[in-house]
Amino acid sequence: MTRFVLYGGKGGVGKTTVATATGLALAKRGHRTLVVSTDPAHSLADAVETPIGGDPVEIRDRLWGVEVDPQAGVDRYRSLFEALAAEFSEAGISLDEDEITELFTAGVMPGSDELAALEGFATYVDSDRWDRVVFDTAPTGHTLRLLDLPEVMDRGMATALDLSDQIRRKVNATRTMLFGPMGRRRTDEATDFTEMRERMARVGEVLRDPEQTAFRVVTIPETMAVRESERLVAQLREFEVPVTTLVVNKCIEDPGDCERCRGKRAVQEDALAALRESMPDLELWTVPDESGEVTGLTALERVGEHLGV
Repeated sequence: MTRFVLYGGKGGVGKTTVATATGLALAKRGHRTLVVSTDPAHSLADAVETPIGGDPVEIRDRLWGVEVDPQAGVDRYRSLFEALAAEFSEAGISLDEDEITELFTAGVMPGSDELAALEGFATYVDSDRWDRVVFDTAPTGHTLRLLDLPEVMDRGMATALDLSDQIRRKVNATRTMLFGPMGRRRTDEATDFTEMRERMARVGEVLRDPEQTAFRVVTIPETMAVRESERLVAQLREFEVPVTTLVVNKCIEDPGDCERCRGKRAVQEDALAALRESMPDLELWTVPDESGEVTGLTALERVGEHLGV
């Protein structure tokens, strides 16, 4: 099994339930496992019935959970541009708050949920504290923007880095004129922008490496959900993200004597057949429908029995 597992899909299909159940199953098998929620509408704490915050919290033996702070990535990224503005100021170029914001938003909008998610992913990609890391991603549109973000950020940071180099050269020229060679600043040291670009490059590599990452699409057996899942898989493949599995949640196993349940089961069978036909190369796992919300470790253990952990 890969070290990183990402669950994605449309809203309301049970991504958090499936991701958390996977983490629990991995922990029971002896792996130190972290479940990371990057969905702005966090529900990980509700699923495990344990308070979860912006730092990893131990849920049970070998299982931790964290809900990525939406502001963390934004603050980290913005601080780079504030430092750049300070370099401008040293060179005699003064930027006000609005101008810093305009510079910052050239590549990424402030408050971006995807930026926070990317920062969370980068943090735990770089950590060797856990054997397995399971990501509960935001709904489809957010996930696709997240995958596009490393390249978008790289372009923005490349421009900022070029500006920074120009400013440093000007400052060094002025210092040399005033103080001689001893006044020149070193320019061979790694900058924060360089480090961030390298960090984003690592994220992009890991996301596309089938030996490290598996993306599993969660869906439900309904026609519209199937169509969206097909589009998501196609788009993930455009990003060269290794999609391995379809997890179909809320499947009716035994409709009994309920006429309505039988009808719904027939619709579900058609949807499952469509998934198998359109994406025969992907594994397909089904998770039985359960009445009420699936919360608590006991219920999650039942879900985990249907996942190929």
